[in-house]
Formats: sequence, structure tokens, C-alpha cells
Amino acid sequence: MAQNIEGKIVVITGASSGLGKAAARGLSADGATVVLGARRLALIQSLADELKAKGGKALAIETDVTQREDVSRLVDTAVQTFGRVDVIINNAGLMPNAPLERLKVDEWERMIDVNLKGVLYGIAAVLPVMQRQKSGHIINVSSVAGHKIRPGAAVYAATKHAVRALTEGLRQEVKAYNIRTTIISPGAVDTELPNSISEPDVAEAVRRIYEHAIPADAFARAVSFAVSQPDDVDINEILFRPTRQEF
Repeated sequence: MAQNIEGKIVVITGASSGLGKAAARGLSADGATVVLGARRLALIQSLADELKAKGGKALAIETDVTQREDVSRLVDTAVQTFGRVDVIINNAGLMPNAPLERLKVDEWERMIDVNLKGVLYGIAAVLPVMQRQKSGHIINVSSVAGHKIRPGAAVYAATKHAVRALTEGLRQEVKAYNIRTTIISPGAVDTELPNSISEPDVAEAVRRIYEHAIPADAFARAVSFAVSQPDDVDINEILFRPTRQEF
């Protein structure tokens, strides 16, 4: 699967754990240079050191995706250091689910800021670079909740539906620049995502769904599949779940 991955410069948000961390490890093993962004600098620096110890190339940059200037600095540093950006994975996300009637407005706003605006900031930072290059690949992370809606997950699902709509619109607009776009929609994957739920009863219901969660390596393989395709092949959407997941 390393074909067409080796030597690529890949920017990853939310790289300190879960999906982002797994993708960084997988792509680095296949020869990509990874530029890691997350709020928890110590964790991404440790990951960068791990990858470099194995012969990879990695750079860690403290990044809060709710701050546009942070995301711009992440991409700009990648370009200044390595000369270009071939792939960005807009992965940072959180899922503090709760029924709407509980009026967790602060949590609604946080989901919109991270899950949707964070993706937009990533696009805003990288699109001019890829337009100049006349090449690139933008991977945005949605969810099974971007396809289906359940009680208690309305706002999270809204942000993930929005990511899919945004990415499809982007796909249609960037053809002239030879830019590829991919939406990856995971089901229950073993990550920190459920830890953001503040309501105990909701957390318990989600815990039951996640009893059959699959390792984050499944996401890493989906990323590698999309990135490894020949440049004239655009994998636009990947939806995957644990085999035992009903929702």
C-alpha cells in the first residue's frame, strides 16, 4: 500500500491520539513525512520522536483547530520546512452527545468550532498551497453519524453531515487544480472520542455501542488506501464500521 505514499508531506490535525495517531504511524511506515498538529504538544512531540527513531520524518506543532491562526501556522510551517503539502487530514473532533432538551449549548458550540470550523480552517490554510502546486489531497473525517441520526446525537450528527456536504462541494470546485478529496466516515473505533461525553447516562449508552469498537488501525488503513491510489483516481468517500455494529 506504500505506492504513491512514500515521500509525501502529510499534515494531520488531532494527531495526539486515536485516529490521527494511527494514521501518522501508518503513513510514516509507508515513507510519508508527517506534520503533527494537536493541542497536547507533549503527546505529538513524543509521537514525532517515536517515528523519527524508526527512521521516519516527523514534525510536531502545537495546534488548536478552533484558532484559525494556529491551523494556518501548522500548514505554513509544513510548507516552509518541507516545501509543499501533499495531503491534509482534517481529523480533530469531539462528541459530547446529549439530548437537545438538556440545552448543553456550550457543548454545541464546541462541536461546531472543532468538528466543522476546524475543518474549514484546515481547508482555508491548505487550499491556496495546493492550488499553486496544482496538486494535493484533502481528507476530511466525518462519521457514521454523518449518514444516520440517533436521539442524543443531533448536534454531533449535524456537524458530521456538514463535513460531508462541505467536502462534496469542495470536490466539485477543485477539479481544475488536480486536487483530490476524500470523506472518511468511521463507526465505533477505539479512541478517546466517547470521553468527551459529560452526561453519565449518554456515556453509558455510547459505551455499550463501543463494546465492539475496532482498533484505530482500521482508520489508518482507510487513509492509506485513499492516499495510495494513482493520481488520476479520486476516492471520494469511505464509510466503515465494526462488523458487529448495528447502527
